[in-house]
Order: sequence, then structure tokens, then C-alpha cells
Amino acid sequence: MHPTIRTFAFRSTAISLVLAAAMAATGVRASSDSDHDRARDAVQAGQVLPLKTVLERLEREHPGQVLEVELERDDGRWIYEVKLLQSGGRLVKFELDARNGEVLKRRDRGRDRRTQP
Repeated sequence: MHPTIRTFAFRSTAISLVLAAAMAATGVRASSDSDHDRARDAVQAGQVLPLKTVLERLEREHPGQVLEVELERDDGRWIYEVKLLQSGGRLVKFELDARNGEVLKRRDRGRDRRTQP
């Protein structure tokens, strides 16, 4: 398997696990039995894009290592919150419209001084 594909596959699996844990931590429940079911139902109903699709789109415009992903419902709108570690140690947090992947908000958290020359 090509290293890039292997990295993406690992990243996708890790992100899925992080997403499931993050959704469980929010304590928000719908009529589904679990947060995983709630997320799957939202994707199947067309309310939310699959996480893989959202991350592929984000990677094209904003490359970086995905550190954390959360799926939340905010004022009736599904939001993916994604934290990326970009080159030079810059931590960037994105809020994305989960329905279409549009970047709603971007917050830069500066550079890690330990990684600067």
C-alpha cells in the first residue's frame, strides 16, 4: 500500500474513533441508541456529509495533520469542528458546516516555538 494511502487510511480510522468518543462526551442524545447511530442517521438522511468527504475537501485547501474532530449540533445546524496541526507547528481550528463542508470559522493558535529554527 502506498505510504500516503496508508497514512490516510490510518488517519480516517483514528478520526472515526475520535469522532465517536467526542460525540459520546457531548452527552447529546437523539432517538438513536448511540452517538454512532445518530451520526450515521444524519449522514443517511443527507443532513451531514461523511467525515471522509469533509476531510478530503479540507485537506485540499488547508493541509495538515488532523488532531481532533467533533460533530455537534449548534442552533439546529450540524457542525464539524476540526483541529489541524499545520507545517511549522501552527494549530488551526476549523468549524465546518457539516451539510456542505463550507468553512464557517477558522482560528489560528500560533506556532509552537520549539519547532521554529
